[in-house]
Amino acid sequence: MTPVAVFVTIVAYFAAMALVSWLSGRGKGGQDVFYTGGRKTHWAVVAFAMIGSCMSGVTFVSVPGMVGTSGFGYLQMCIGFFLGYLVIAFVLTPLYFRLNVVSIYQYLEKRFGMGAYRTGAWFFFVSKMLGASVRLFLVCLTLQLLLFGPMGLPFWLNVLCNVGVCLAYTFRSGVKSVIWTDVLKTVCMIVAVTLCVVLIGRDLGGVKIQERVFFFDDVNHPQFFWKQLLGGLFTVIAMTGMDQDLMQRTLACKDYRDSQKNLVVSSLLQTVVIALFLCLGALLYQFAAVHGIAETGDKIFPAVATSGLLPAVVGVLFVLGLVASAYGAGGSALTSLTTSFTVDILRKGDAVKVRKAVHLGMAVLMVVTILVFNALNSTSAIDAVYKLASYTYGPILGLFAFGILTKKQVKDKYVPIVAILAPVICLVLQLNSERWFGGYKFSYELLLLNAGLTFLGLCLLIRTNCSSSGHKIKK
Repeated sequence: MTPVAVFVTIVAYFAAMALVSWLSGRGKGGQDVFYTGGRKTHWAVVAFAMIGSCMSGVTFVSVPGMVGTSGFGYLQMCIGFFLGYLVIAFVLTPLYFRLNVVSIYQYLEKRFGMGAYRTGAWFFFVSKMLGASVRLFLVCLTLQLLLFGPMGLPFWLNVLCNVGVCLAYTFRSGVKSVIWTDVLKTVCMIVAVTLCVVLIGRDLGGVKIQERVFFFDDVNHPQFFWKQLLGGLFTVIAMTGMDQDLMQRTLACKDYRDSQKNLVVSSLLQTVVIALFLCLGALLYQFAAVHGIAETGDKIFPAVATSGLLPAVVGVLFVLGLVASAYGAGGSALTSLTTSFTVDILRKGDAVKVRKAVHLGMAVLMVVTILVFNALNSTSAIDAVYKLASYTYGPILGLFAFGILTKKQVKDKYVPIVAILAPVICLVLQLNSERWFGGYKFSYELLLLNAGLTFLGLCLLIRTNCSSSGHKIKK
């Protein structure tokens, strides 16, 4: 695929995204529109948008690539995702709407106090900044290979352009623009994957897929059904229901009942789209075997799409889907980081100038973070960031679980200590698990252990000599 074709595809998508952003930003703007979209977005629009919002550029290439090692076992995790969405819809969402929060971490202040509030906000901030930067970094690497490198342009310019686009379309209308550009992203992704399935299937002479879905026979296997189901369940609760980025869209609905419809419908539609990605993965491996393409995993989709063995439109569709996935996730992350930092950490939610300065600052910090990843030039650094996400969401899950499942108050000023100690203990256990526990290796259950240790630590901080009415939340 030529750099010219890549450039034209990207510019065309940017133009479409700019148009959608402009249309969504018309009319009265303001802080309420930036943070919650004015809480006037129809639930069906949010549901469709959330299909794309839950998938990044990494997902676009990783889900098809995993078919080579795990078949369709990922669908087991999708069952857990659906159950997790039910918990979010019927437990967390009514709580957020009843408290009328802009940032979901405001719940922690109302339930415990300022220490817990800032702890949740800072853990989210660190995790989201690193995670979003890594995802955009991987896309920048691909675009450097396909476009910027062949044109003789430096990597730093690549990063500035990509983050600049994310900043531009979210600067005025925030989550309102994010939702509508997520709709565009979802359409592009579904069209790209569907047409790739059709075109590759046609080249193979038909679609023939026989992949294993359920793994019940070996409890030690990473794809064992109950591991995948529980992993999906608690991952969604922690990384969606307690993540400002994704819940900010849900809070854009007019009330909690509309949000519940959005979450249930969106989870079902996401499962269908993931199944489509897995079908694409099966066909990619069949195509690669027929034509002698040796790439596997994350590299198989780019290798097949740009091999020249298929119509040129397949390469265009790949770039379109990748760019749509990447920039939707980048813009969404910038908006949620701005919201959390302005509202939770600076406590300046009503100050327009502060919010705009923070939004610009988040973009600059993301650029710097991506350039640092590039300077390290180490896959292990990327792996470390993804592992860090499981550590940072554990304390948040523990805090919310304690707040919802108990009526106890805690010594709030010591909450940050508990939230830091829990991941440290988890790290020590993970590094020594094989030696201490007969070869046992931690997987998804590390998130649960982290949350459990946080919950236990909060139990040790329970206040027994004073009333808890100061932070009690009405049911």
